[in-house]
Amino acid sequence: MANKAIEAEPYELEFDPKSTALLIIDMQRDFVMPGGFGEALGNDVTPLQATIAPTKRVLEAARKKGMLVIHTREGHRPDLTDCPPTTLVRGEIGHDIVPELYPAPGEPVIDKPGKGAFYATDLELILRDRGSKTLIVCGVTTEVCVNTSVREANDRGYECVVLSDCVGSYFPEFQKAALAMIKAQGGIFGWVSDSRRALAALGA
Repeated sequence: MANKAIEAEPYELEFDPKSTALLIIDMQRDFVMPGGFGEALGNDVTPLQATIAPTKRVLEAARKKGMLVIHTREGHRPDLTDCPPTTLVRGEIGHDIVPELYPAPGEPVIDKPGKGAFYATDLELILRDRGSKTLIVCGVTTEVCVNTSVREANDRGYECVVLSDCVGSYFPEFQKAALAMIKAQGGIFGWVSDSRRALAALGA
């Protein structure tokens, strides 16, 4: 596969699909679906549900390209020994990924105990083993786990492009600010694009 380019802000990002991974962060029932943890905190899950369809289109395109796809889930040990007062418990139905984006066989699932996808996980080992250099990032929530993971990735030398319609927040003002922070100052943490431009770059 030859190098591709994705239209993005603050400028176009060139990438090689062979060294690019799709990272889908925390698209879990508890965050996205009615009746889950997110809604129990008083949040409207509608903005997060809107990310499912565009993320699914990008996921299908990445799979067709044979790209590495990695899913993350935030959660804690069933005995709760690593758990803060607000809980997301591994093995419970709410902890699992929404059916529309469910991992295919062979796609790594990173169970993380914190907000960042690299903290206390083997994500970096998996990416290094596959020679990944660029990350296309989807998931929730934009200002918390997505933003934290992108900053962690940036510190480790990865180029990240966040797809604005494939990430979501319960708070519109946080969504806008979190995306602005990523692409500010010439792309201090990464690039911001969207599913339409990503699909065009992937030839889908």
